[in-house]
Amino acid sequence: MNVLSCSINTLNGLYDLSGVEVGQHFYWKIGGFQVHGQVLITSWVVIAILLGSAALAVRNPQTIPTGGQNFFEYVLEFIRDVSKTQIGEEYGHWVPFIGTMFLFIFVSNWSGALLPWKIIQLPHGELAAPTNDINTTVALALLTSVAYFYAGLTKKGLSYFGKYIQPTPILLPINILEDFTKPLSLSFRLFGNILADE
Repeated sequence: MNVLSCSINTLNGLYDLSGVEVGQHFYWKIGGFQVHGQVLITSWVVIAILLGSAALAVRNPQTIPTGGQNFFEYVLEFIRDVSKTQIGEEYGHWVPFIGTMFLFIFVSNWSGALLPWKIIQLPHGELAAPTNDINTTVALALLTSVAYFYAGLTKKGLSYFGKYIQPTPILLPINILEDFTKPLSLSFRLFGNILADE
């Protein structure tokens, strides 16, 4: 009987531990879902900054670019060069995805350092960079992993899975584990860096 009560106390302790949050959070109820309000607000601010600056820069395109148009063309060339270097000659259709991910993460990270989020008062918690939330970084990492598998299956078909037994079938569990831990690693590294910065 002592073992059973000890096990129940241990489970209760673990249940209490699962309710621990880092800081206070501001939540909204939308339909039947609980939405993290801080991340939603700051993500939309970042998206508005990206869309607004792009719209302003290219509202009157010139043959010889100046100012904002020149800057955005430089950013596009940079993203194209990175894509071509990493993917190869078939990089063209990946530029929008890579560019979107790069710009969202870049502006999100810098928004935490440059925007005065702390002056806006919320009922609970405070505003911070969207990448300061583990949910955002996990979503970005999962999108990257899905794109990675899609690219491999599109290019090689089912023979793509042959990479799991290369150079020897003994490495199959390690190669599978690598693909499952990659999103975890990507998300925790980005989250940890921005959390430490802020």
